[in-house]
Amino acid sequence: MVRKSLVILFSCVLFSSCSSFYQFVNISPSSNLKEISYSKDASNKLYEFYYSDTLGNEYLRELKNKYSLELLVNGEKNDIGKIRNVLDWTSKQWEHNGSNNPTKQDALTILKEAHEGKQFRCVEYGIVATAALNSVGIPARTLGLKTRDVEKVMRGAGHVVTEVYSKELDKWIFMDPQFNVIPTLNEKPLNGVEFQKEIFNKNVNLKLMNKQGELSKEDSENYIKWVGKYLFYFDVLFDQETLNSNKFKSINGMTKLTLVPVGHKEPKIFQRHSKIDYSYYTHSLNDFYRKPN
Repeated sequence: MVRKSLVILFSCVLFSSCSSFYQFVNISPSSNLKEISYSKDASNKLYEFYYSDTLGNEYLRELKNKYSLELLVNGEKNDIGKIRNVLDWTSKQWEHNGSNNPTKQDALTILKEAHEGKQFRCVEYGIVATAALNSVGIPARTLGLKTRDVEKVMRGAGHVVTEVYSKELDKWIFMDPQFNVIPTLNEKPLNGVEFQKEIFNKNVNLKLMNKQGELSKEDSENYIKWVGKYLFYFDVLFDQETLNSNKFKSINGMTKLTLVPVGHKEPKIFQRHSKIDYSYYTHSLNDFYRKPN
């Protein structure tokens, strides 16, 4: 399935490279990357993230037992082996379809409907991977990505992945469960901000990995060319604990925190029409990449 997904992705890359007209009229996002940076200001005490009790959460226990998720991590000696197994499992649960929504945005509903034959978007891959990792005791969060021209373009301005926290490595790790990839540099997995920097710098040591090993040069180049434009604005829910409802905890009515590059505007509109009125904004990596409690 991974190979098929990357073949489809390659077709999209080819099409977009021949469609500068669509970018010119702001229908689809620009693929031109910019050098960006974020601050290391002290974290704002206002922002609080809520993570699940992975051992005591009934929802996560049901998910783990129903899909035998412990078998994915049993026998693995380190975090990265466990993470790769969950990533690989998630990527194989359904074929991608960018037009379908589940009846509810939670992992149990998504997986039930996927096993009934439905197919879903990147959003659902991110939700399932996040819940699956949490269910086996590895803190994770669903990560929204937005292009720098998110307010202007008509379509294709967002993508959804997962970031997972490794206690062993003491860092957040970017993983894309739709395409079954983890970016690494000199064998060290990267978070989303680090990934963008190495793509912009065209670092030849940047590798894409999964359970099967390193992706081919062709598949890696195609994915990197496609995903780079999305690594500009990053957002996460404050509430990574309420996994089975849409009633997420908020801070003064805001449910998300968006990481914005220094010197760039805070996005207030998604794809021309949808208001972004649910997020606080920060330039600080210390806000966005704090350790999970």
